[in-house]
Amino acid sequence: MLRRTDLEAAKFALENKGFVHFSVLDVHCFLDGPEANPRDAVHIVFANEKVKPKDLEFTADVSESEKSDDYDILKLESLVRMKLTSFRDKDRVHLRDLISIGLIDASWPTRLQAELGNRLQTLLDDPNG
Repeated sequence: MLRRTDLEAAKFALENKGFVHFSVLDVHCFLDGPEANPRDAVHIVFANEKVKPKDLEFTADVSESEKSDDYDILKLESLVRMKLTSFRDKDRVHLRDLISIGLIDASWPTRLQAELGNRLQTLLDDPNG
């Protein structure tokens, strides 16, 4: 995730390390070399924007992160909100993983706006579904 205004700096930094910038329909990613497959690329999500116009919420801002030793990590609540907004199969798998290891529990749906809370509740009610 990065701010759209930082895309050019990211291109410069990553292309100097051998990555290849690739973009189609305003979806940006960095391929691990010229022969790499976009499915395996580093995909960019722009901070504080909607990925799709009909999304319920904006993505998190880069300020919604915590410092680790080497890089910043998005706060769990922000990540969960983004996963619930996208709610693709892989997002539901990630959310189920977070539920299974106890990072998300029954107290979470009330922390979220209603539709996102409902989506999470369906996963809590049937974690294997």
